[in-house]
Amino acid sequence: MEASWYSQPYPPEGASAAEGIRNQLGRPELDLLTILVRESAQNSWDARLPDSSTPVDYSIDMWAVGPAHAGAWRTLLPAGAPTNPDHFPLRNTLRQTVIRVLAVSDRGTRGLGGPTRANDAVGADRDFVSFIRNIGEPRDRALGGGTYGFGKGIFYLLSKSGSVLVHSRCRTPDGGYETRLIGCTLWKSYVATERGEDRRYTGRHWWGDTSGDVVEPFVGTAAEAAAQRLGLRSFGPRETGTTVVVIDPNLDEFVQPTDAADYLAETIAWHLWPKMISTDGKPPAMRFSVTCDGVPYEVPDPRSTPPLHMFVKAYEVMKSERGRDLACRSPKKHLGRLGLDKRIMPALERSRAKELLGIEDVVHHVCLMRPAELVVTYRPGPKPPSIHQGYAGVFRADESMDEVYAKAEPPTHDAWNSQSLERPESTYVHTTFTRIGEALNGLLSLNGNAGQGASSVALGAASSYFSGLVGGAWGIGGATDYSKPGSTVTRSTDVDDGTDRRGRRTTKKGKASGGATVDGGDDAGAPHGAGDSTPRRRPRVQYVGDPYYEDHGESTLLVQEFRLPVAGPQRVRSDLAVTLPGTGGRETDPPLGATMPVLVGWQDASGRVHDGDPCVVEGSDALWRALVRPAPDTMTEIGIKVEAVKEP
Repeated sequence: MEASWYSQPYPPEGASAAEGIRNQLGRPELDLLTILVRESAQNSWDARLPDSSTPVDYSIDMWAVGPAHAGAWRTLLPAGAPTNPDHFPLRNTLRQTVIRVLAVSDRGTRGLGGPTRANDAVGADRDFVSFIRNIGEPRDRALGGGTYGFGKGIFYLLSKSGSVLVHSRCRTPDGGYETRLIGCTLWKSYVATERGEDRRYTGRHWWGDTSGDVVEPFVGTAAEAAAQRLGLRSFGPRETGTTVVVIDPNLDEFVQPTDAADYLAETIAWHLWPKMISTDGKPPAMRFSVTCDGVPYEVPDPRSTPPLHMFVKAYEVMKSERGRDLACRSPKKHLGRLGLDKRIMPALERSRAKELLGIEDVVHHVCLMRPAELVVTYRPGPKPPSIHQGYAGVFRADESMDEVYAKAEPPTHDAWNSQSLERPESTYVHTTFTRIGEALNGLLSLNGNAGQGASSVALGAASSYFSGLVGGAWGIGGATDYSKPGSTVTRSTDVDDGTDRRGRRTTKKGKASGGATVDGGDDAGAPHGAGDSTPRRRPRVQYVGDPYYEDHGESTLLVQEFRLPVAGPQRVRSDLAVTLPGTGGRETDPPLGATMPVLVGWQDASGRVHDGDPCVVEGSDALWRALVRPAPDTMTEIGIKVEAVKEP
């Protein structure tokens, strides 16, 4: 075995230049790391083992090559490489003080098997030549995520030197296992002077066993020994899969590699969440992990991470009887199924991964996917009138339409472009967007509800027409909105001494605004105990700031913070009401079939939630929180009443 590089000269019949191959991804809107996640995970999914109940394990690991392995990198890899750094920049990379790498690995996949020479790959098993040697081969798996083999170009684009190592283990025709290791560089075409003559090269290079007439991968024990020297993760006795190591990844847009790890973990969740959820009693189809220098970075759970949990809900609706079928009428064709979920929600926290998708302060998007259930894109719909309202949808194409939508995708698989198709296929894609738009218009209309796509709203989506008064008005499981910044909510504090809420003697009302504290009652004029010469302070409520939204599992609750500054045992109870948009009227008794706000509980400073309304607590300077599930399509009025507990 002879380890060396082989640089591809232009043959007489011509060949593809490296620049042309690198440019086949076009000019995508997504950044390189996002494309890496999407394309590599798609490759891993398409390479899953047939009829296997074991999930595909997908991982991204970044590390700095340590002293134990750095010597091998600097001696094994430069052998036989072009000496001009303009033609082959990996030489300079390997001279750096610190060599950083990024590895994308999958296990539970079939690995890169089949013949290692392109002219021998005449059968169905040609994974190795498709990934290592050939460019642009059509997909060979029905309902697979990919279309043409351009996505692998992202590995080369991400490397500053255009260089990767490919370490794979596959099954052999005789039922055994074979480990393979090969290096590849895709940089620029060039002209080199050799023996007084100029010769053109394509800019494609391979590192491996050059003892024969064609560079071959190291195989078997030679591959395992070289991988071990380089510090690459080994394969188990019966384990198959592939690891692609990007040498010197371009992470310049991040301050630290750890920031890139955080971003990768969130990006995986946003683009691969359909593979992370358990459905129909089956385990998730894929498992994901991210590490940086050996430290794991948790991939968010889509079921519990806002607003991804809304897309999970919409997906479940889509698969249920509540999902709706979308169809083209002329020519007649079933397009796929749509599920919708709408709810009130806190304003979203901004993040780089969400903003790249156009999801900023509120979610109003439909996730498009083909039958492979890999995210294509998040298509925005009409924006709700408040940041506290949101909706999510999932459209999955019908299996019979997979080829149509696949042809509508660019090489990065992140859009459906009807203009790139001929009729009637362009009509199908265009009509898909029309039908989705119709469903969203119904979702947003006055007195509308989610129909087949989400839970109904008890009093209608009035905020579509009264957005100046009500910040948001959608409910799921009874939750709703309170108000947008600038609108008012009445909060009253009463001493519970027998007068009603509208009593003239003790009620004070105030607007919730800008963290102002509203006190109900004061010490002056407080009732004294009979015959008691020492004034006793009247219990009172001290509001702290404005009500705000907070996610609690499947529900979004309104939270009002308050204190009970007077010491002693006190009985607190909620006094909740609603104000209907356009009327200004206060309602404490719901209309027939409508709902009212509900107190979920009283949360003390330790986080414990106390049940009961009323509830006896001890007054102090400690912060309490009233947790309220508001009524749909109303402005919620939160009042808290307090009375002293009489001594026996």
